[in-house]
Amino acid sequence: MTIIKKAVFPVAGLGTRFLPATKASPKEMLPIVDKPLIQYAVEEAVEAGIEELIFVTGRNKRSIPDHFDKAYELEAELEAKGKDKLLQLIKNIVPPHVSCIYLRQSEALGLGHAVLCAKPVVGDDPFTVILADDLIDNKSKGCVKQMVESYADHASSILAVQQVEKDETDKYGIVSLENKSDNEGFITGIVEKPSPTEAPSTLAVVGRYILNPRIFHFLEKTQKGTGGEIQLTDAIADLLSEEKVFAYPFEGTRYDCGSKLGYLQANVELGMKHPEIGAEFTQYINSLKT
Repeated sequence: MTIIKKAVFPVAGLGTRFLPATKASPKEMLPIVDKPLIQYAVEEAVEAGIEELIFVTGRNKRSIPDHFDKAYELEAELEAKGKDKLLQLIKNIVPPHVSCIYLRQSEALGLGHAVLCAKPVVGDDPFTVILADDLIDNKSKGCVKQMVESYADHASSILAVQQVEKDETDKYGIVSLENKSDNEGFITGIVEKPSPTEAPSTLAVVGRYILNPRIFHFLEKTQKGTGGEIQLTDAIADLLSEEKVFAYPFEGTRYDCGSKLGYLQANVELGMKHPEIGAEFTQYINSLKT
């Protein structure tokens, strides 16, 4: 059985929808309660057995490697003050057996180009792509772990999908399946951000992928598409001519933290579940209804 050991995190985006908050700080470092978005994504990868975390970064992203690096001064201060719980929190963000690799995307040429930048490290191995903007909450089993287990059955590239409203198809890659009455199965077509009148379905790809390395062959040939960017969706559409690609309707709640509304929803709902302040925060939220 092939095991997925590498994860690619495209984190070079400018985060313009959150300006001015993201003027000097990456959008991936925006906190959900007390952890940045990128840490939720990394924890999901580690839970699934990933051992190599490949971050495709850009300018003004220095705080991402700093976050996952050892903080000698902070650790020494916490240890001196006997704050053992906080010390363990920052020492165990990434387990010792997991390595972090940082690559630079020199130009913002799109998600497809960001994934292609990881080719020298990924090599000939299947890998997962995780978009930190999409926070997927499932305490029993993370989305990536679910997909890794599904990959063991299909050995084909897998895309996480969910139903969206008809008027939202122009925000996503939209797929069509062999069995149009189902949300799960092999994909027959995929198109990037179609208008509601042209969308083949309302089944949208969200920010989790498992891809076989053959995708790099098509990414190298993909021309700029929607938005003037090299779209991963376009390369996957070409991959369909050679390989089967599976649509996987994951279990869990997805928060679109690339939007202000989704980001606020994630903070509220995860805040209400937080082991430290959840009960008190829930009481406060309920008080707003009266």
